[in-house]
Amino acid sequence: MKVILLADVKKLGKKDQTIEVSDGYAVNFLFPRKLAVQVTKKSVEVLENQQEEARENEAKAKAAAQELAKRLEGITLSFKVKTGREGKLFGAISLKQVTEELEKTQKINIDKRKFIDKGPLDVLGYHHLKVELHKGVVGVINVHVEGEDK
Repeated sequence: MKVILLADVKKLGKKDQTIEVSDGYAVNFLFPRKLAVQVTKKSVEVLENQQEEARENEAKAKAAAQELAKRLEGITLSFKVKTGREGKLFGAISLKQVTEELEKTQKINIDKRKFIDKGPLDVLGYHHLKVELHKGVVGVINVHVEGEDK
């Protein structure tokens, strides 16, 4: 019997895949657990509509991420930190502080786990932090760390 999987099934296949299984396995295991539906004209049509909708949503999300990446290019976040002799920082600027400042000043919410550059900023000067906004879309946040006058 040909079925369309509604969820990933271990050792059988991935979601939205059409596979051939025995009648008993489909009737007694897959159908009661709502893991699959039988292949019919209607089920194939529904599957195609869902896949088309998923492609459209993916395209919209990617376009929004590209727009956000362009917006991030023009933004520079400034942090003033206390420094010791020879420009050494007391502490460092964390990614959490960068995301909070971005949220506060620009109303842009980015998860700190999306940063490609993971380390804290512990050197004075300009830094360019890369953020993966979407699969294949990388934005750059400019950060300026400057010493505080005593």
